[in-house]
Amino acid sequence: MTAASAFAGMRSVAPVMFRAGCPDCRERFELSASALRLAIGASSRTTFYSFTCPECGTAVRKPAGERIVELLTGGGVRTLRLHSTV
Repeated sequence: MTAASAFAGMRSVAPVMFRAGCPDCRERFELSASALRLAIGASSRTTFYSFTCPECGTAVRKPAGERIVELLTGGGVRTLRLHSTV
C-alpha cells in the first residue's frame, strides 16, 4: 500500500475553535485549542482551564466540569494532570 492510497478519500478538517469570554474586559472571542490549557486535579476545585485574553492580555482561569473537560480534551487542548502529594 502506498501513502497516496492510504490517505485517498481523506479530506482536511477545520481546526476546532472554542468560544470564551474575558471576565475583565467582557470581550467574547474564539480560541484555538493551542491557546487553551487544561489542568485536571483530584477535585472540581483543582480542575480548570486557562487562557490569555487576546483583547486585554489578562490571564484567565475558569473551573472545568466533566462536560468542559470532555469537550476540551476531545478538541485537542493540551492537558496537565495534577497529582496529589498526600
